[in-house]
Amino acid sequence: MQEALANAARHSGAPRAQVSLARRDGRLTVVVSDDGQGFDVPAAREPGIGLAGMEERAGMLGGQLTIESQSGHGTRVTLDLPILPVTAVR
Repeated sequence: MQEALANAARHSGAPRAQVSLARRDGRLTVVVSDDGQGFDVPAAREPGIGLAGMEERAGMLGGQLTIESQSGHGTRVTLDLPILPVTAVR
């Protein structure tokens, strides 16, 4: 989500971005959205970096990253993760 915020600041042209968090049914959902210029999501994917890298990292945590954007209509990045049980540290 840090990268999503950085991308919004660098590329969207939006004056602000919004972040929301929700916890429900053992899952955490984080959404970063902006009302900037948007972009073509499939054209922006390159294996191992950028959007694809963000999606890979979400998958490694057992989650899913969804990126929605349309030219002229902003971007919405949603991260859905399982909340893992906290284990006692000794």
